[in-house]
Amino acid sequence: MSILDGFAATYGFPLDDFQVESCQALEEGHGVLVAAPTGAGKTVVGEFAVHLAIETGRKCFYTTPIKALSNQKYHDLVARYGPEQVGLLTGDTSVNGEAPVVVMTTEVLRNMLYAGSRTLIGLGFVVMDEVHYLADRSRGAVWEEVIIHLPESVSIASLSATVSNAEEFGEWLETVRGETRTIVAERRPVPLYQHVMVGRRLLDLFASSDIDASAGFVREGAPVNDELMRIARDDWASSRLMRDRRSTRKGKPGSSKNPRSVGNGRRVWIPGRVEVIDRLERDLLLPAIVFIFSRAACDAAVQQCLDANLRLTTPAERDEVVSFVEQTVGLLPGADLDVLGYHEFLDALSRGVAAHHAGMLPAFKQCVEALYLRGLVKVVFATETLALGINMPARTVVLEKLTKWNGETHADITPGEYTQLTGRAGRRGLDIEGHAVVLWQPGMNPRELAGLASTRTYPLRSSFRPSYNMAVNLVNQYGRHRSRELLEQSFAQFQADRAVVGLARQLRKAEDALDGYAEAAKCHLGDFMDYADLRRQINEIEKDASRARKAERRDDASVSLEQLKPGDVIVVPTGKFAGPAVVVDPGLSEHGHRPLVVTASRQAKRLAMIDFPVPVEAVGKVRLPKSFDPRNPHLRKLAADSVKQAVSDLPLSVTRPRLEKTAIDPAAASEVADLRARMRAHPCHGCAEREDHARWTERYFKLQRDTEVLARRVERRTNTIAREFDRVCVVLDALGYLDEDRVTDRGRGLTRIYSDLDLVAAEALREGLLDDLSPSQLASVLSVLVYEARRPDESAPRLPGGPIAPAIEALQRLAGQLERLEKDNKLAYLRQPDAGFAWTAYRWAEGDPLDELLTRADLTAGDFVRQMKQLVDFAGQIADAAGDSPVRKTARAAVDLLRRGIVSPD
Repeated sequence: MSILDGFAATYGFPLDDFQVESCQALEEGHGVLVAAPTGAGKTVVGEFAVHLAIETGRKCFYTTPIKALSNQKYHDLVARYGPEQVGLLTGDTSVNGEAPVVVMTTEVLRNMLYAGSRTLIGLGFVVMDEVHYLADRSRGAVWEEVIIHLPESVSIASLSATVSNAEEFGEWLETVRGETRTIVAERRPVPLYQHVMVGRRLLDLFASSDIDASAGFVREGAPVNDELMRIARDDWASSRLMRDRRSTRKGKPGSSKNPRSVGNGRRVWIPGRVEVIDRLERDLLLPAIVFIFSRAACDAAVQQCLDANLRLTTPAERDEVVSFVEQTVGLLPGADLDVLGYHEFLDALSRGVAAHHAGMLPAFKQCVEALYLRGLVKVVFATETLALGINMPARTVVLEKLTKWNGETHADITPGEYTQLTGRAGRRGLDIEGHAVVLWQPGMNPRELAGLASTRTYPLRSSFRPSYNMAVNLVNQYGRHRSRELLEQSFAQFQADRAVVGLARQLRKAEDALDGYAEAAKCHLGDFMDYADLRRQINEIEKDASRARKAERRDDASVSLEQLKPGDVIVVPTGKFAGPAVVVDPGLSEHGHRPLVVTASRQAKRLAMIDFPVPVEAVGKVRLPKSFDPRNPHLRKLAADSVKQAVSDLPLSVTRPRLEKTAIDPAAASEVADLRARMRAHPCHGCAEREDHARWTERYFKLQRDTEVLARRVERRTNTIAREFDRVCVVLDALGYLDEDRVTDRGRGLTRIYSDLDLVAAEALREGLLDDLSPSQLASVLSVLVYEARRPDESAPRLPGGPIAPAIEALQRLAGQLERLEKDNKLAYLRQPDAGFAWTAYRWAEGDPLDELLTRADLTAGDFVRQMKQLVDFAGQIADAAGDSPVRKTARAAVDLLRRGIVSPD
């Protein structure tokens, strides 16, 4: 029996073809990229890599993008292979790190590679779960760093969600890792049906069951259910009717003032969350995950279920839930449990209902996940973070809305996000079909929803770019030249080069066309391209001179407008309102003066600079009332009469001036005269076909300009990553972190700091800004380099007293100086430090109770713990980077102070 046969026998179902093919590739020593829908069983391939490592006496690292997924996978593997064989390494947890199989976050593996860790010895396989995470703007580069820097002897099993450019990604993997099989599986093990809940009815989204039962998705362009289209028309008509009732417009039905209604004008009743759950329970569609793109709304949904006395569990299930919760979360300190809402949490769980979002305490989330997988939690109200790889499949997935807050605005979800969310519907081995339900919302367009449900075009785009930390680590290991070559192997550069292929093809075509135009322009009397160049030079000099004259006149006109006062009578030189007018308001502005005038024809108008191609001056003066209102027709008439009176004795040359062309600059005129003389003396000037030749040369010069633009675009996209690396190195050279191919002693600290503000932290250490702080004060100051508010807050943050505020101000000044240095080198990596967590970090380090901090800081328990753990991790990095300075000891002490209560290691 082969290793694969023995492995497959441990599952209670036969492996799918794509799983067998992927496992065979790994057994043959190749890398593999598996792109398959959520729930299709990609992780079987990752688990085979683990099995293969154990069977062949090698090591396997299983990497995940988030700690929660690492913890879950660790427990799964411990259950299969035992605690002696499996370890766990995350930012704040280290369990059996030298085991044959180690589960870790991707950042931990990246840091190992840069540090040359001995743990890498004997490594045979790396599983990169959720590898499509490399598109993430803030963290995606880590995946590419790992893929590029892993030893060639290591086989990588990359597991990805379905993306439309999997072949391109696989081709890149083969380029940098050697032979790699790309295996794309679009078939789901459980078919997925799409529905819309309209009022109390559950309607199919598509017109028929034109669904590939094994693929689980509808072909693009499939017809939408006619009933939904009719409801959409009625809904539109009812909203129109409501507007018409509020409107004061009158008119006969069907007239342009009262257009004919479409549909019957009935509004659709929107069910509440409890009604939705009741309907799903009645149709045997539980368990369900209800995605609500708001933490507060998830908590509110649970409270609504409690208020409605909803109960989805049996008495036996309720007892089992209570027992489990009391043995896990219930062991936390009693005072903390009260502030964390433990009793409400337990009450909801005992009824089979829970929330799941990043604002919850990690222990609470893990409790929800465990009870859900046991079938004891029937409904989970979750934000989209649940879709990031955590193993929580459902029979039904419900989407309340199709828009979500993306950090800047409320935006429509993408087809990729829709697929990721709804892909959790349908549990292999438990359900014969999965269901995706979207709740009807006013104004919903069923065709747009159908497009989301059937679109298969969501490509993977690299977010890779070299950071300061990456640059010093690369130069330290490989030198600058080799580092540059390694960065050119990134997926970002691979994609940029792919894009250049099309541009280069256009460039070649344009260059061939240029040769053809030059041939067509040939003249038997001489070099017509030379003659055409003389004509072109004359034309360009004259145009440049004309533009310069216009610009000069515009400047003079602007200065003249600045001299005007209310009551001045001027003559508007050109435009629709040309002629005499009185100035009501000069309208001076740095963005362009816009005087308000009343013309002799009684019109009030705010003019623009375009109305003044030449300077103007006051030709008279009239008195305007202090309370002059240009909207008053009577006052406008009086002003117009005054204008006419003021200009009545002036000559026409003043009241109707002619715009004269100004003479060309003498130097330019002399150059043009010289070129014209050379043109007339050229042999081609007397050619009978001169104008035919000229038309070809005009095409030639136009195409030449377009070709130069294309060439610049190609140049910009070629070696883009390497050029950015060069600019990063220039900044590091200027600060003394690099010296040619060597990392200086000053730069070695930066190799240990992994943060958005890595350079600010390293410079703060070097300049001694963190010296002379107590452990609690240091924790507070370091928090500004870690914390970043979810939403902008203009109010001044609360800061502790003592040396903390001056230290934070010094950090902010330092960040500003470094940002200016970046700007000089066309970089924009750093952001301003955020002091929004400084007070909370200080008080927690000083021992304040949790309830007081959460109340005063207006934080959720989950956000508090996450920020604290990030701060603990960062303080550890600072300790490592500080060398022999006193900051090292202080940072270690700060870590000890912060790690207490619910911030203790998992």
